[in-house]
Amino acid sequence: MIAMQDSFPKLTPEEYFEWEAKQELRYEYLDGEVYAMSGGTVNHGQIAGNSIILLGNYLRGSGCRVLTSDVRIKIQKSTKFVYPDISVSCDDRDKNATQFISYPCLIVEVLSPSTEAYDRGKKFNWYRQSDSLQDYILVNADKVEIDLYERLDGDKWKINTYVEGDLIELKSINLTFSIEQLYEGITFSDDLLSL
Repeated sequence: MIAMQDSFPKLTPEEYFEWEAKQELRYEYLDGEVYAMSGGTVNHGQIAGNSIILLGNYLRGSGCRVLTSDVRIKIQKSTKFVYPDISVSCDDRDKNATQFISYPCLIVEVLSPSTEAYDRGKKFNWYRQSDSLQDYILVNADKVEIDLYERLDGDKWKINTYVEGDLIELKSINLTFSIEQLYEGITFSDDLLSL
């Protein structure tokens, strides 16, 4: 995420939706201020694609919506609109949503060095404001490792770290899968050295 210039005027949510529709980049909206979203690596895109395929195939016909990074989430009880890499909503209140969803049960973020602290910190604190959120997954794009934050009771969360060979259980959608399914086709290397 890249901050906008200080001279950029504050926007209302309605002005933000109208303004962003005309932009080439996506921007998160945080209490009147907009922030450009940065691009990702090949691994980031592959992991996000694998996640969409896995979740979409599993939830096909269930009434749940599996959404890509092009769909915003409105943080409940706030004027914040953010873009997760993947979100799932099974809530009837999101069935006819067109601009954003508000009631995800599952959110997936693929980590990058520039966004990891934000995804683990502020963004997760905001996501937790949603009573509907049950599972928050952080997928490492540099090695086979996933952190799953699972809601226990109220605002208590349990973190589970998974590595190669592990099975991951998502209670929010009643799915168990091998970690390797998210990393299919991934090559770990230092591409910058070959430029």
